[in-house]
Amino acid sequence: MPEPGITPMLVLIVVLALAFDFINGFHDSANAIATTVLTRALSMRNAVLLAAAQNFLGALIWEGVAKSIAEGIIAPEVAHTIPAVVILSAILGAILWNLLTWYLGLPSSSSHALIGGVIGATVAYQPHVVKALNVKGLEKIITALVLSPILGMICGAILMVLLMRAFANLPPARINGWFRWLQIVSANFMAFSHGTNDAQKSMGIITLALYSGGVIHSVHVPIWVKVLAASAMALGTAGGGWRIIKTVGRKIMGLQPVHGFASETAAAGVILGATLLHAPVSTTHVISSAIMGVGASRRLSSVRWGVVAQIVLAWVFTLPASALLSASCYLVLGRLLRL
Repeated sequence: MPEPGITPMLVLIVVLALAFDFINGFHDSANAIATTVLTRALSMRNAVLLAAAQNFLGALIWEGVAKSIAEGIIAPEVAHTIPAVVILSAILGAILWNLLTWYLGLPSSSSHALIGGVIGATVAYQPHVVKALNVKGLEKIITALVLSPILGMICGAILMVLLMRAFANLPPARINGWFRWLQIVSANFMAFSHGTNDAQKSMGIITLALYSGGVIHSVHVPIWVKVLAASAMALGTAGGGWRIIKTVGRKIMGLQPVHGFASETAAAGVILGATLLHAPVSTTHVISSAIMGVGASRRLSSVRWGVVAQIVLAWVFTLPASALLSASCYLVLGRLLRL
């Protein structure tokens, strides 16, 4: 349980961070289950339950990404004294952007939204960007965010080419029969890797709030924070996200079980590798780009590039849009609280 001395503002931050985790769960549940549902390897109900369980398990194991969020965005000399309203504003901006893109059915990045939210609220509080932000930490984070979709596309294309060559002499019906079962394995892998990376972002925000509030005296993730964040992610995933499932799976390209297996396996490998390097990445970007890579390995016309362009625009605008929303939240809340 939390230590004594936690303020109402800090409690509100924890609650909203968990709400963000819940929203992240149903917003990004498509990442793990879209291809599995659309290829009919699993029913929607079973796929969602599988993803929820694996998200919970993955979220409990590591904390490196959480530390990168807590230490890598805000400059160390600012982090330990930053007002709670800044962190609150960051979460609010990210939640608003996530809800908007969920409503529109766009698979935008919760990671970009949260990181953009922290940047926007911090700069609104401390306009001197160099003093406010951890430039080296942000370089690492942004590099991972940019490179991971490229790796997802490359890995998806390579794996699909290898599978096509390995099974070139077998009839498609037999191949899809095998991969309908193998895709259940790849979906578990994808859901687990999603939990190892995405749930840690809210853990990092809560840890930052606890550290800046003096509740903890070093940047480490308390076990109760891990359990609460993992639970919120799992419950959110159980709520599903059919709008985004249709965009991620059906609208990018027509999927067969072998394509689902290749895209999920490639994406999960990239995400888990990033987690081991303590790098926060966008699971939405990685799985979407892996699907694009799988489609492009067959023929470029297999990918519906108009839909891809819409998704890329959502990716590009997410960080600045959430930064602007969070900065606005800080300016409004700061005035209301006379800060």
